[in-house]
Amino acid sequence: MEKPRGDGRRWGRRIAAALAVAVVALLGYGALVEPRLILDVRTLDVELPRFPERTEATVAVFADLQVGMWFANTAMIERVVDEVVRRRPTAAVVAGDLVYGDAQDPAAQAVAVAELLEPLPLAGIPTYVVFGNHDHAVDAVQPLIAALARRGVGVLRNEAVPLPGPGPRVSALHLVGLGAYRFGRTDVAAALAEVPDGAPRLVVMHNPLSFRALPPGSAPVAVAGHTHCGQIALPGLPVWSLLELRADERLALAGWAPAGYGAPGNALFVTCGIGFSRIPVRINAPPQLVFVRMEGEGS
Repeated sequence: MEKPRGDGRRWGRRIAAALAVAVVALLGYGALVEPRLILDVRTLDVELPRFPERTEATVAVFADLQVGMWFANTAMIERVVDEVVRRRPTAAVVAGDLVYGDAQDPAAQAVAVAELLEPLPLAGIPTYVVFGNHDHAVDAVQPLIAALARRGVGVLRNEAVPLPGPGPRVSALHLVGLGAYRFGRTDVAAALAEVPDGAPRLVVMHNPLSFRALPPGSAPVAVAGHTHCGQIALPGLPVWSLLELRADERLALAGWAPAGYGAPGNALFVTCGIGFSRIPVRINAPPQLVFVRMEGEGS
């Protein structure tokens, strides 16, 4: 007996309604749950060449605050800062894109960023930032430098600083910060010129492409942001962040970069960041805080 056509239409409507409910639920999760309630805290244990034995240092790294984005993720930034203060690492560094490219008032957003980060230096944690493409896109660099300086946060623009620790300066751990790649501000030679020969170092940048300019063995451990680890990274579907990334920026999206991505002797970890690009949704790419724990070889 032939099935009535009305039954087929009813089933079609039910399936469409179920799919619509599923999409709404997924978007609700991506807007209200994952980016605002879930924090991926990752510890990277690294044996650092040239670091004295029985010496240990930990640097907290997070990226992509995107302050100024609509429905911004400032509560998660506060949570990340609180967690860093609780753990008291050797230092903390923000790997670029402190503000968002559509920020209407860069000066106001710069002050907001500085206020969000201020608990770190107040807790005695040396704190630094490097800049990303969004910071340059809205001409926020100078307002950020001024606002951060007033609150004790340093800026590394192709510069390096020794971090507190035992031993003479030549054996001190150096934090190296590279300039923004997209705006042609990466100057590896200038940044490494401030690192004494043989000194151990952690290199931080915004765009993973800056890593590929580093000479062999000059960055045994490095951290970058920029990619948001896909931001919406559903299996089998296009990765949302690819809409904003150039083809050559898609080769190292999340976690440890693939073998051969940079020069021999160098290793890069790409963190997922905190904020958003274009839409305030994260799915399968939660905000991330990375603690790079470095020990001397043989410790």
